Amino acid sequence: MKKTRLGRADLMVSQFCLGSMTWGTQTSEAEGHQQIDASLDAGINFIDTAEAYPVNPMNKENAGRTEEIIGNWFAKSGRRNDVVLATKVAGAGNYIRDGEEISSKTIREAVEGSLKRLQTDVIDLYQLHWPNRGSYMFRQNWSYDPSGQDRAATVAHMEDVFSALQGLVAEGKIRHFGLSNESAWGTMMWLQIAERMGAPRVQSIQNEYSLLCRLYDTDLAELGHNEDISLLAFSPLAVGFLTGKYQGGKIPEGSRMSINEKMGGRNSDRVLGAAQAYLDIATKHGLDPVHMSLAWCCQRPFPVIPIFGATTMAQLEHIIAGKDLVLEQDVLDDITAAHKSYPMPY
Repeated sequence: MKKTRLGRADLMVSQFCLGSMTWGTQTSEAEGHQQIDASLDAGINFIDTAEAYPVNPMNKENAGRTEEIIGNWFAKSGRRNDVVLATKVAGAGNYIRDGEEISSKTIREAVEGSLKRLQTDVIDLYQLHWPNRGSYMFRQNWSYDPSGQDRAATVAHMEDVFSALQGLVAEGKIRHFGLSNESAWGTMMWLQIAERMGAPRVQSIQNEYSLLCRLYDTDLAELGHNEDISLLAFSPLAVGFLTGKYQGGKIPEGSRMSINEKMGGRNSDRVLGAAQAYLDIATKHGLDPVHMSLAWCCQRPFPVIPIFGATTMAQLEHIIAGKDLVLEQDVLDDITAAHKSYPMPY
């Protein structure tokens, strides 16, 4: 498995990152532990989680269970040093702290909770799950309106967050800082204020990115290249649409769609046609669509690390089998043509 630098940090991580958001609901603790073992055997050393996980469903009762599962694996295996560990603090409207916004107070409280559940002394990458001011992610791009934002309040919030992060880095409880569901403007503000304050630099941004969701491709891609910000691409298989399992209106038992029919707003009247275009490209070139989708992410002209999730060991083994695929130019050309025909399916 190829290794890549995370942002400008002193961390070399695997080109693929193991997602964990189903561990504790759709995926049992034993299966989660098997996934970590198999991923490490395949050279994948990067695991992403969050205090809000698991999902499907996300609720107050389940929150933190995924971190506990990972912590139990650390305690059982003694292999904490073999893993680069990323987690996140939930933002405004969360169900963990009754909707409290991210602040220096909630960050410290959240870090202490995550460290306890994860049974570790340090978090390698600590991320803000979503901005307090709102985000155009999660299909909100269709009606996004930033006109109600207060720039001075946003700057004061960022300064407050950095005051907590500086302390936590000094105490050795977190190593690096990342964002999630952020914009180009927001990321540049975090970078500028960090530089002014001598605070931890943004190393990564975890946004949705796949063949079916390419909002990152313009302003954020330019920022990622010029500022050495790694995109941690979540849902690189488009919540399963790019596997082909939902074609023809199928809803496999135990799948995400069987639990969440709307698929977080992605289940549009355009999505199956768009997915079919990419499935046809894979067939034309004798490729597996899962392997093609992940390889495409890795070959973008800016830093990308896809975060894949696997509900089952069979899914994980299938993903790992394609970890070394490199797409030829004719495949990339066909993908470009399909994107122009289906630019925003959801």
